[in-house]
Amino acid sequence: MCMKKAYLTMLTIVVNLVLLAQEKTTEVNVGLNKGNGNANWYASPWVWVVGAAVFIILLVALTSGGRSRNSSGSTDKVTVTKTVTRDTDA
Repeated sequence: MCMKKAYLTMLTIVVNLVLLAQEKTTEVNVGLNKGNGNANWYASPWVWVVGAAVFIILLVALTSGGRSRNSSGSTDKVTVTKTVTRDTDA
């Protein structure tokens, strides 16, 4: 049991040394080119807002299209009349 503790302690020390050796400072530049005429059209937020509004309008129009025809109060009624004649009736 003592060997396992010693092994885990040594392993922890080695892992910590490797992780500390990986640390380095870097400068991250997250600059956005706003105002530049070369930006992509899909990078503008207003394009996404307009696209979402058009999608919602189309979705509402397509889903409520079936209800608007039947909600006017008129109903169609079909009546079928069958006449049966037999050879023995003549």
